[in-house]
Amino acid sequence: MIAKRTRLRIVGGFANAKVLELLHPGSFATLDNQPHDLPPFEVINCKGGRCLVRQQSWGNYVHWEVEQHRLRSA
Repeated sequence: MIAKRTRLRIVGGFANAKVLELLHPGSFATLDNQPHDLPPFEVINCKGGRCLVRQQSWGNYVHWEVEQHRLRSA
């Protein structure tokens, strides 16, 4: 018995999808419009398209929530 071949078909809607960089906790990232004199941000956590980042000079309990598409690996 020969198995019937199934063909893959392209599903629309993915042409405009944006691929996000994988940013691990502890890595450093910069904003898309970040000034050159501002050091990179430390990534605390990324989940659901949002990332918690902080500056090392801010202390451990101060962080900022940023959209993941605005961050680039430093």
